[in-house]
Amino acid sequence: MKLSEYAGFDGLGLAELVQRGEVSPIELAMCANQAIEKVNPHINAVVERYPDKIESLDTHSLKPGPFHGVPFLIKDIGNLEAGRLCEQGSRLLAGFTPEEDSYLYKLISNSGVNNIGRSNVPEFCIASTTENALYGDTSTPWRKGYSAGGSSGGAAAAVASGMVPIAHGSDIGGSIRIPAAHCGVVGLKPSRGRVSYGPQADERGFGMAANMVQTRSIRDMASMLDCLGKPQPGDPFVIKQPQRPYREEMASPVGKLNIAFSTEPLMKGVSVDSEIKEAVEATAILLESMGHNVERAAPNYNPQDALVHCPNLWFMGFDRYMDAMAEMMGRKVGSDTLEPCTLELYKKAKSLDPFTLFEGFDYANKVRRDFGEHFSKYDVWLTPTTAKVTEPMGKYGQSLTGYSTEEYFQLSEGVVQFCVPYNITGLPAISLPLFETRDGLPIGVQLGARHGEEEVLIRLSAVLEEALPWKGRVPDIHASHY
Repeated sequence: MKLSEYAGFDGLGLAELVQRGEVSPIELAMCANQAIEKVNPHINAVVERYPDKIESLDTHSLKPGPFHGVPFLIKDIGNLEAGRLCEQGSRLLAGFTPEEDSYLYKLISNSGVNNIGRSNVPEFCIASTTENALYGDTSTPWRKGYSAGGSSGGAAAAVASGMVPIAHGSDIGGSIRIPAAHCGVVGLKPSRGRVSYGPQADERGFGMAANMVQTRSIRDMASMLDCLGKPQPGDPFVIKQPQRPYREEMASPVGKLNIAFSTEPLMKGVSVDSEIKEAVEATAILLESMGHNVERAAPNYNPQDALVHCPNLWFMGFDRYMDAMAEMMGRKVGSDTLEPCTLELYKKAKSLDPFTLFEGFDYANKVRRDFGEHFSKYDVWLTPTTAKVTEPMGKYGQSLTGYSTEEYFQLSEGVVQFCVPYNITGLPAISLPLFETRDGLPIGVQLGARHGEEEVLIRLSAVLEEALPWKGRVPDIHASHY
């Protein structure tokens, strides 16, 4: 199979070829490996490849799932697979390998994919860009030297550039959706509790984090949600289960929806790019032409407060975690092992107390109640994914010096302002690559829905994918060009 052919398929398309005997999993693994060899030197999305899953692949090790034999990448976070490096983009954890598989990794394996390597992340997945001192920086394939977003930037860049059709991502403050917007792929943050974090943890970031994937198509996203969205033993709670497979929801009638949309910035002093506004407005007009009720409206939400409370929730205990990791690895926490902004977070975490935590819980409760009111009137909230398109690297990375924790997070407020509310509330949200700027950079449009109603997003996204197809848009740095 030629690279131009391989890179033109989504995951299910490749799986169909395997099922029909037209190509083998080993051939696909070799194609993915070749794509990485050609493309990765330009964008640095992949930090490790697994020879035993490529040229030495035992096809009997692959499960007979819907993505049987499809090349896949794991994000370098979360201690997912026993015996494989999981360094979380940090010199502090260089060489670390977990001792047990997570439930998530078992579910990923059961989907049938062939996990061929690891994708790049910022240190401990903290930044909205993928830049680190351990492996270097990841570019969007649309413009070398411009950010792929973070923290799942390696995953999104690998999918967008044709290395693999699907890659694992995680999201605690937009970390799936921001890279999806900057790289022109599909990124879904599922509802809180949809995808298990066990057995190593019950939840991450007090429920603000979620695992899922980056894909090129809605059908891949829907099918992977079917594979990963399964309750596991000991999960802290089980949310509403789908009435039918999400893959089947793509063909289900959307119905007439009440849709709110916003184009104005949620934060004072932070503008939204004019072309991003135009993209959201064009989507609103299209949805109205399809028969939906569409109007301008936004929930009561103060992002300035999020800048105070969310980091406190995210990093409560971060200092103890760093100390434990340092002891385990035989290293010391300091400027030789942590990047400057991460080191500031480590120091900040030492000052956090239970009262700070309770204040954060109170804030999160208020946001959930306000969003509950909003979604009692509307089925969907349409917004930009990010207020800015991709920017040159070096603006948001953790190597910056001279910033307090508060000042550092203020830097990226324009990027994350539309994403973080869904992490606070636990509601599902998806970024779609519906448009691009006049000079060819991708624009992400975000749809959010009620808790447990991913099917609404899948149905509506499928309709938008058909009306505004993005399959034919290929970045300059892409496997098909080799």
